[in-house]
Amino acid sequence: MPKPDLKDLSTANEIDLTVKGRKSGQDISRPVWFVHEDEKLYLLPVQGSDTNWYKNVLKNPNVKISAHGQELSGKAKTITEDNEVKEIVEKFRTKYSNSDVQKYYSKFDVGIEFTLK
Repeated sequence: MPKPDLKDLSTANEIDLTVKGRKSGQDISRPVWFVHEDEKLYLLPVQGSDTNWYKNVLKNPNVKISAHGQELSGKAKTITEDNEVKEIVEKFRTKYSNSDVQKYYSKFDVGIEFTLK
């Protein structure tokens, strides 16, 4: 069975991210904002490295991304290098507006990269 194609995400403002709970081991899903560029999705945890779903990704990088009724599984890559995180923040500001990013996000120390395959 071919993998779902999530490459056309131009109409979506958020995707569902599913991670494994680091304590419970249960699947935990939540809507998250994202930026889609080339073959990659960039995610920015709302409370940076203090965000629970980010802590879950650190323990288990296997995640599921779903949008438009399609789902894709893979490994999330954590980004902690300041310049790379700043680039992700700028991409979010471009897509969602500087005021919304400032309103909803409180810490800008980490990001996530997910490659669409």
